[in-house]
This record gives sequence, C-alpha cells and structure tokens, in this order.
Amino acid sequence: MHHPVIRPARPDEYDAIARLWMESWCSTGLERPSDTLLSLLKERVPREMEGGWSLYVADDGGQLAAMLAINVPLLYLDQLMIAPSHQGRSLGRRLLAFTRELLPDEVWLRCAEGNGKAWRWYEREGFVLEKKQADPLHGRIMKYYRWKRGDRAADS
Repeated sequence: MHHPVIRPARPDEYDAIARLWMESWCSTGLERPSDTLLSLLKERVPREMEGGWSLYVADDGGQLAAMLAINVPLLYLDQLMIAPSHQGRSLGRRLLAFTRELLPDEVWLRCAEGNGKAWRWYEREGFVLEKKQADPLHGRIMKYYRWKRGDRAADS
C-alpha cells in the first residue's frame, strides 16, 4: 500500500498549505471556509516560519495530504492538519510518530475544546490535559495537552 511521504515543506507550497489548513480546520465544523480565512492563513504561514516553525507536508504523489507545524525549541506541536480527502487513513498517527521522533521526550499542544474528535484522539494517543483557557485572539476555549516520555498514560 502506498503511503504519503513526510517531507519538509517548500516555500512555493505555502499557499497550498494554507488552503489545506483551512479545509482541514473547517472540516471540524467550527468555522466555515472563506476568502478572509484563507487570506489570514496565507499570511500566517510565512510569519510562523520566521517565528520558528519547522513545517512538513505529507506528499501523496504530488498532492498535499497533510501539514505538520512544529516549534522544536518550544517542544510545541502547533498544527497537525489532514486534508479531508485523506482523513481516516492513519496519517495523523504517522505524523504524530514523526513528531515524537523530533521531540522524543516531551510534546505539548493545544486544541479547540469544540474539536472533540481531535482532543479525544490526542487523549487516546497519551496526551494529558493540563488546563483550559480562552484564546485572547478569538475567545475560543482551548485545551492544553502535554505528552512526556515515561508517563504511564503517555506510554500506554
């Protein structure tokens, strides 16, 4: 069976990555696709790259299947977004395993409380809820999770 290849993103892919991000995010039902949202994400990708992101894509024969944004110095998994056409194929699990290769001892992330499918999945993958807090930019309640090697729940 063919699996998408996880590789570093190229700058010429940033607009396509922003579109994938929007489509994945909107597939949660928390927001609707719009030109405004797409423009914001297109502006955000290069800004986040300058701010420390390591950005990867899952390349499925030239089609972007997923994006993965990690801030390695901060031990932070910022974005793990799967294109709707590739959801349900264990690609998220592969990207999370890749993340744990880069950050083998500890990973933290945050997830919108309204995105139950995502936070329930992170909990099954050994992440432990540390706190809930409103995001000052959009007011959405965010759940903060951490995974540490050696934690009983994290290594189960």
